[in-house]
Amino acid sequence: MSSVPVSSVPGSSAAVESRFGTAPEYRNGPLSAPVQETLDRAWDAYPRPDPADIAALGESGDARLAWLLSDYLRFNVVGEAVDAATAAFNEVTGLEMEGPVGWVDAVDHLMGWDIPVFSGYVDYKRVVFAAADPRWEPFFTAYSDIDYRWWTWGGVLIDDSPPGRSGVCEGCIPGVDDPRVTEADDGDWYPDERPVLGVVINGEARAYPRNIMEIHEMMNDTLGGRSFALPYCTLCGSAQLYFTDTLGDDFEMPVLRTSGLLSRSNKVMYDVVSESVFDTFTGAAVAGSLWETGIVLEQGTVITASWEDWKAEHPATTIVELDEGAGRDYPLEPLGGRDAAGPIFPIGEIDDRLGVHESVLGVVLDDGTAVAFPVEAARSALERGDQVEKGGVAVELVGGGLRAHLGDEAAASHEAFWFAWSQFHPDTLLWAE
Repeated sequence: MSSVPVSSVPGSSAAVESRFGTAPEYRNGPLSAPVQETLDRAWDAYPRPDPADIAALGESGDARLAWLLSDYLRFNVVGEAVDAATAAFNEVTGLEMEGPVGWVDAVDHLMGWDIPVFSGYVDYKRVVFAAADPRWEPFFTAYSDIDYRWWTWGGVLIDDSPPGRSGVCEGCIPGVDDPRVTEADDGDWYPDERPVLGVVINGEARAYPRNIMEIHEMMNDTLGGRSFALPYCTLCGSAQLYFTDTLGDDFEMPVLRTSGLLSRSNKVMYDVVSESVFDTFTGAAVAGSLWETGIVLEQGTVITASWEDWKAEHPATTIVELDEGAGRDYPLEPLGGRDAAGPIFPIGEIDDRLGVHESVLGVVLDDGTAVAFPVEAARSALERGDQVEKGGVAVELVGGGLRAHLGDEAAASHEAFWFAWSQFHPDTLLWAE
């Protein structure tokens, strides 16, 4: 198979080449007939392809196949075919991945190099993911606005709990609908110094303890007469508020759930009612009936503050109860330092203007301009009495947290790790002291 001539070599910026090395060769156009025949034979036998067929894919000299080989290696960790897939991946990329141990770094390289995929890639990827959980199959479709190269498995299964039946599911991250809440005076179970995710809608305030959100990662709630979803991606350090009551009478109100899938280390959420997939970071539907009609969910503001500061600023606030109905324990540090060594899933190229896990407050203007403010630096400047402003967006301290506004109007904003904000908004403006 290696006799087929190479037709294109990807370009690479100096920064990418410095981190990942020289990108491998790949081909344009359809796979060659021999490669296509071998691939079809291997995937017809999935998840137990003939190791000889997998090895033959490595002889193709086509780095585009590395994406599918990496998908295979995400779910399969032992056996002759796994050894063959590891060797084939290394052969087409020039890397030295050692099986599942080096999987994250290997896929980081593919993302950094921006290697394209071959035509029909999503159909083969669907086979891999549907074999692990058949409920994922509808998400993998050629009719979407999804770059499936970035999609991988987050280690948990899909939460497909119907609306109103939430909080517990098998092998998934269980979202909660209409969580139980209590007045602030009854929230003394939560330590004052611990962080909450604060929301104010039409003058009504509510606090979501971060440790509860780290367990459930999704709330569908009502406050101030508005219905909304509050997804929290622990991998991205990002909690966002999306109003779900703005779609009109032609649509049933979405109820958002966690799929168990990731896109560049950001959780993939979906509407359990329509099975439409959403970009969690932007609120745009990217597959399904809501994508077909161009739905983009309206964002609100989430403020991260200590419980003490939040209730001092909003004495009438409610707070989600310790046992909000799921019947489980909520340790104060459920993640246990999971991300201390950096992102645990592939993210590709990194914007090195800040550290990957530095928190920023992000705002996207109506014209699409993105603006980011490093949280600690902005807080320090505001505490000194300095102004914090960039791109027409000003930031103020409210209840111990940061809130953005444009002139006299509040601007939808939320905090996120820098690696996540910068990869979804690569041209973001960045405030600096």
